[in-house]
Amino acid sequence: MKVLLFGLVLGLLAASQGEAEIDASQFTGRWLTHYIAAENIDRITEGGPFHIFTRYIEFDEENGTVHLHFYIKKNGECIEKYVSGIKKETHYAVDYAGHNEFSIINGGENALVTYNLNVDGHGKETKMVGLFGKGDDVDSQWEEEFKNAVTENGIPEENILNFIHNDNCPDE
Repeated sequence: MKVLLFGLVLGLLAASQGEAEIDASQFTGRWLTHYIAAENIDRITEGGPFHIFTRYIEFDEENGTVHLHFYIKKNGECIEKYVSGIKKETHYAVDYAGHNEFSIINGGENALVTYNLNVDGHGKETKMVGLFGKGDDVDSQWEEEFKNAVTENGIPEENILNFIHNDNCPDE
């Protein structure tokens, strides 16, 4: 019984510490969109506001900002976009196609897994998970981590779209 109580106390103590905060500045650089999954697939299909082809993400920890450079595709045409956001406690608040709470799930030298909660102008929420890479390929471990994040956020696997093979927007 004491062992169970001790385990419970340790579990509560660990939970109260929260997750270690990621120093996002280490992920500043050129990124390409590989996959995005969304609860509402219309948000990420061509013509949707999150049918994005990322080019560059700058995380400025000192100033608490994020800057994103990407293209969206409408009617086959690539349209250049720049958006910025402010760091909050657990995410970056970005105003684009409504309000977004953008955060890093995990990342490495050549891959970045992100989460975004978008609330559109009508108050409809859409959860999205993205996988970004430095080149045309990412390691299978990152694809697996991405798929796990998709599942954990209740997004159907059939709502995963491949972007890297459809990216014909200008390269920076």
